[in-house]
Amino acid sequence: MNEAALAREQMVFEQLEQRGIRDPRLLDAMRKVPRERFVDVETSGEAYGDHSLPIGEGQTISQPWIVAHMIQSAAIEPRDRVLEIGAGSGYSAAILGHLANRVWTIERQTRLARFSGQRIAMSGLANVTVLRGDGTLGWPPAAPFDAILVTAAAPRVPDPLRRQLAIGGRLVLPTGEEPESQRLTRIVRHGADEFSEEDLGRVAFAPLIGEHGFPEPGAPRRR
Repeated sequence: MNEAALAREQMVFEQLEQRGIRDPRLLDAMRKVPRERFVDVETSGEAYGDHSLPIGEGQTISQPWIVAHMIQSAAIEPRDRVLEIGAGSGYSAAILGHLANRVWTIERQTRLARFSGQRIAMSGLANVTVLRGDGTLGWPPAAPFDAILVTAAAPRVPDPLRRQLAIGGRLVLPTGEEPESQRLTRIVRHGADEFSEEDLGRVAFAPLIGEHGFPEPGAPRRR
């Protein structure tokens, strides 16, 4: 076992298993995906640290535990169709690719969309599609989805994402107007207009930019 694989095993045991991540399929996926391939070369030596890392464009790759916590909260099954908003470097989408039947991940930043697409291709995950666009609009051509995960904080739950959930589908996202007030939220769709919400705790994410999120930096704030 090489040094990176050893670091990955240690990460899974110390950061995930000992902190409540119990899904065996998820733990196995976290062992398989080489996180060092999804960060910049300059920070690859820190790939298995218990913290986020910058990936450019003002974005970060989340710490391993929050990636696992969000995915476990979405309860991904092998036959699921999953939408991710905020591809970033592609790491979370790669994990999801080992768990779900089909994954679509949307990234608004051109450079990051290209980077994540390259890393996903290198991983041989033919069931993961990287798209560039406004993730707050979801991806209607492939809806409905069994699970939707959002990797940036919205001021409120984007209505298009609610509507693109299948019945029984789970939406996991951070919400909050300010970093110190963000809460990780799980929404389950029980019927055409019936949803339940659960607060999963305090988090801190970059803002979700888009029509149903925050405005572009420098643009007037919508009310």
